[in-house]
Amino acid sequence: MERVVIIGSGCAGWTAALYTARANLKPLVLTGTQPGGLLTTTTIVENYPGFPEGINGYELMVRLQKQAERFGARVEFGTVEAVDLSRQPLQLTVDGAAVEAETIIIASGASHRHLGLESETKLETRGVTYCATCDGALPIFRDKPLVVVGGGDSACEEALYLTRFGSTVYLVHRRDQLRASKIMAERALGHAKIKPVWDCVLTEILDVSQNRVTGVRLKNVKTQAETLLDCAGVFVAIGHIPNTQVFKGQIDMDAHGYITPRRGSLTNVPGVFAAGDCADSVYRQAVTAAGMGCAAAIDAERHLAARNE
Repeated sequence: MERVVIIGSGCAGWTAALYTARANLKPLVLTGTQPGGLLTTTTIVENYPGFPEGINGYELMVRLQKQAERFGARVEFGTVEAVDLSRQPLQLTVDGAAVEAETIIIASGASHRHLGLESETKLETRGVTYCATCDGALPIFRDKPLVVVGGGDSACEEALYLTRFGSTVYLVHRRDQLRASKIMAERALGHAKIKPVWDCVLTEILDVSQNRVTGVRLKNVKTQAETLLDCAGVFVAIGHIPNTQVFKGQIDMDAHGYITPRRGSLTNVPGVFAAGDCADSVYRQAVTAAGMGCAAAIDAERHLAARNE
């Protein structure tokens, strides 16, 4: 039986692993389907303390993993398929295998939100993508007009990255101003290759019949007018959905699926703690996720100590 199982391998998961490993609890980290979390899909992270020149998101995750492993954290490339939190020890099914744990730290992060269009689904990996740093350099996008959907920091970062490859980057947003931080908005709107398209939503991605992206159909939310915009790729950056579905009905969540801890990192189930983007609908930053991972680790350590007194 494991003393601590950490579900997720982003900033929250690795920080929780570091703290519980240094407490000699030999935590088991389950990476999930995306080892390192969403931060591995970004380029330069400029706002994580201690890196004045910035650091590549993937490199940051690798460093955090090595630091946790140095103190005894163990890593398993597995996905949690089911849980039973109604009894002790806590029960998990990981890729078909049973795992028992005294405590669990849920740091499962979040996934990219989709537009919900049928054409989006059919053209995914055929010009529709959710990660510019993963796919932006592909030959199909080079020297072609590209579309980024969204108005936050992620959308601005995607658009700026794509200026290296696309001829023009259209930044499509449903409002008349970006909701990104001031510095990111200024960078994006100040770039000669980025053209904002205000007050518009995508209603269709063309062309399913050609099995590739050739353009988008836009609808102005104020005038209801529809227009077509030629492009070779659509990069969706409209937010995230917490990866908490497997815990539904057992862990308290809000209407959007974010875990709602009762005090600190404590959930409604004794011995189960939550940290990072799966429990944070407000800040969702790498540094706040790391702090939440630290808190969850301390709470788990204290829980175990109290049980064994």
